[in-house]
This record gives sequence, structure tokens and C-alpha cells, in this order.
Amino acid sequence: MIPGIVLAAGDSKRMGSPKALLLTPDGRPFVTRVVETLHDAGIVQLVVVTGRDHEALVKVLSFAHVKPLIVRNVDPARGQLSSLWVGMDAVVNAETEGILVMLVDVPMVAASTVTRVVTAWQRTRAPIVRPAIGDRHGHPVIFDRSVLDSLRGAPVDAGAKTVVRAHERDLLNVPVDDEGCLVDVDTPEEYGRLRP
Repeated sequence: MIPGIVLAAGDSKRMGSPKALLLTPDGRPFVTRVVETLHDAGIVQLVVVTGRDHEALVKVLSFAHVKPLIVRNVDPARGQLSSLWVGMDAVVNAETEGILVMLVDVPMVAASTVTRVVTAWQRTRAPIVRPAIGDRHGHPVIFDRSVLDSLRGAPVDAGAKTVVRAHERDLLNVPVDDEGCLVDVDTPEEYGRLRP
């Protein structure tokens, strides 16, 4: 099974507190729900990339049912791609067939969606695989081994989007009915809608 990389290094300035520690409707911190969902879907090799709030995330994850590897991006201000590189350094080796990337900002994705995306990647080995509802696409995103070097060589300020755009014609959008894969919590207003 491919490793999962959870990106949780953002400063969450707009939220006023670390997004990874916000609570989902079931009372679990975002980061806990994400790692447990991925594990439930069969992703057993997990790494969480932290930033400024490293110690707080280590503490909250110590209470999770799943114990991921936790690594720190010492300079997350460089951008999200820099955190992905830190995660790749922790889990990618010569035998790695691909990576599954998940944002801590998208805590409500269902395990069944993760499984469906992984199964689609295993069947097709498309360079990039992600869930989609109509023309909206969500998370997690799988990057096949064939594009890992491109991820490492992408401009850090542009992020992984440059690699996604380069493969728009051959990436695979997997149809799902899970709105949770689209719920990206970036503002207090979006969090308010998640927890009415």
C-alpha cells in the first residue's frame, strides 16, 4: 500500500488557532480524524507534517488510535510544497509506487472515498488520481511514482498545482458522492458551516 502524507504545517492565521486542532462535529481534532480515516481505508504508513505548532500536534496525536510518524517542516512559510517535500523525505524510497496526499484542512472525507481513489489508482496507474463530484475535485490526491520527480522539481512557490496542470489530460477524476472530500476549511465562516 502506498504511504499517506498529511499536510498540517500551516499557520492558520485566519482561523486564530491551529486548524489541525479544530474539532470536527464528532469531537475529534481535524488531524486525528484525518489520520484515523486514512488508516481505516488501509493506509497504514502515515506521516503528518507539522510546522510551528509541532508540539501541540504531537500531544493531540498521542491520544489517537493511530500513531503516525510526525515530522516537522522547519520553514513552512516557503509554502505547502515544502511540507510535501518534508513528508516525501520521510516515506519515499526506491520501492515507493506512489504517495497519497491529504490536507488537514479537509477533515470530513470518508474512508470509502479514500478506498475508491486508491483502487482507481491501482487499476489504472494514472499519474494523478483524485475524487470528484461533477467538475469539482477534492482530496485525497494520489501522485504516482512517475510524477514524484516532477513534484520534487516544481517551483516551491507554485506548489504541486504545476504538476497537476502538466498532467491535466491524463489525470483521473474518480466520481464519488462524498461532499466531505470537497469541504476545505480555510476561514472561520467555513468552520462555522462545518459546526453549526
